[in-house]
Amino acid sequence: MAFNISKYHEIYHYLENTKSITKIIAVTKNRPVVDIKEALNAGIEHFGETKVQEALMKFIRLKSVYLNLRLHMIGALQTNKVKRSLKIFDFFHSLDRENLANEFSKYPELTTDKYFFIQVNTGQEKQKSGIHPSLTSEFIHYCSNDLNLKVIGLMCLPPIDVDPKEHFLMLANLALKNNLKQLSIGMSDDYKIAIQCGATFIRIGSSFFGERK
Repeated sequence: MAFNISKYHEIYHYLENTKSITKIIAVTKNRPVVDIKEALNAGIEHFGETKVQEALMKFIRLKSVYLNLRLHMIGALQTNKVKRSLKIFDFFHSLDRENLANEFSKYPELTTDKYFFIQVNTGQEKQKSGIHPSLTSEFIHYCSNDLNLKVIGLMCLPPIDVDPKEHFLMLANLALKNNLKQLSIGMSDDYKIAIQCGATFIRIGSSFFGERK
């Protein structure tokens, strides 16, 4: 399946009708460059990838041609991939632990124009990454004040098979408490709920490109 332009128009018009400021991130993991170009030509400027090497292979040339293109790291990131990731990504949505933040802080000359979301484990799931909700404010302060990272918002992945609304609202309240204006919440199945809860970025993959193989 190539890029689903009709689904893009559906989501775009929903954003217009709700007067939402939410931006759409097209998640292009495992998708070929031809599909990405279709999304770019449709008007999408924000793209999400989960692997550094794949992002480098696909987006270095595209970013030199499409100057408004912004790339988001939306997956888990290993500390030994940080320096390479800074060469291609503009936003990082999964800042989820102290040693990862410390690694970013080693490259101040490369992070001056990078933006970070703190990943919060709103469901307190043992198998999932993220900062415990009760420690979020402390971690934000550490990253912003001690390490001088540009933390602009929060991200969460609600537990599967639960109503995501309570998790989105928890994240929105944490953001408000910490004077953060950006929320990275919502995917193909729950983006409308996320928008109602104040999402500023939604991450759309399967609705645009079909289910991953």
